[in-house]
Amino acid sequence: METDLLKAFIEVIDAGSLSRAAEKLYISSTALMKQMNVLEAQVGVQLLIRTHHGIRATDAGIFFYHDARFLLQSVEKAVIRARQAAHTHPYLIRVGTSLLNPCNVLLDVWTTISSAYPQFKMQMVPFDDDSQSWPAVYRTIGKGFDVMVGAYERGNESDSFQALQLGEYHFCVTVSRAHPLARKNRLAVTDFYGGRFVLIKPGTSPLIDQIRGYLETEHPAIHIKDTPQQYTIDVFNRCEQTGAVLLTLDGWKDVHPSLVTIPVDWEYTIPYGILYSGKPSNCVQLFVRALREQYVHTTPQTIGELQYN
Repeated sequence: METDLLKAFIEVIDAGSLSRAAEKLYISSTALMKQMNVLEAQVGVQLLIRTHHGIRATDAGIFFYHDARFLLQSVEKAVIRARQAAHTHPYLIRVGTSLLNPCNVLLDVWTTISSAYPQFKMQMVPFDDDSQSWPAVYRTIGKGFDVMVGAYERGNESDSFQALQLGEYHFCVTVSRAHPLARKNRLAVTDFYGGRFVLIKPGTSPLIDQIRGYLETEHPAIHIKDTPQQYTIDVFNRCEQTGAVLLTLDGWKDVHPSLVTIPVDWEYTIPYGILYSGKPSNCVQLFVRALREQYVHTTPQTIGELQYN
């Protein structure tokens, strides 16, 4: 069935007159009537009734009218989507970004080399840190977005992504600006004695579990308190409200304006970099290769590609 016949039928019903509909369609009333006859023959039922006041739909015609409008709207949306897909940039990289996984590092890196790769375009795709666990976010890579910048661990959903390492984050602590420790530039582990030290629950992060084991074994005077969830903005809010000491990363120092991030005298770090799908598209492979080949020449000690299988 031709969409032109459906459009003509809808125009007839809306106008309530063959002559007025024909005028809008720029055809003769006779030609329009022939089209309606063809449509009724294809449908197999009478759709229109002539009256002294014009033309109206039969009961079957009313149902057909609403379905035809819906069908035409669906066709129009399909055409729009097809045209958008046809004009999608072949080298578009969708970059996932959130409060705890900002894309600034990638943008800074890309700015230094982008002139050599003008074919690539970037689109920012925000996601909510509070809505998904870390493993769930890792599994989103390659679906909701192509790449993201974030910390990662060996064995933590490692089969879901690959990583181009850009450097390491240092484990620090964050406290309220009103906390006595906020006045110090650097902290010793003994500074936490007698206070609440907040860690995310065991089993979430092997590295944080390692820090937990160290504190429990070597510094039992520290009162460890578990947060019931992963790192979210709500965890940082509670840290500010309760005056607790929260284990965090130096890469998150700007997450909360009322908190201060302070380095600690230990050597615990976690790698961070560009995370991308374990089965990347050709476009993403070229993008990562460009980053590796160009950026590695300027910072050979801080970047390297790691693939986890």
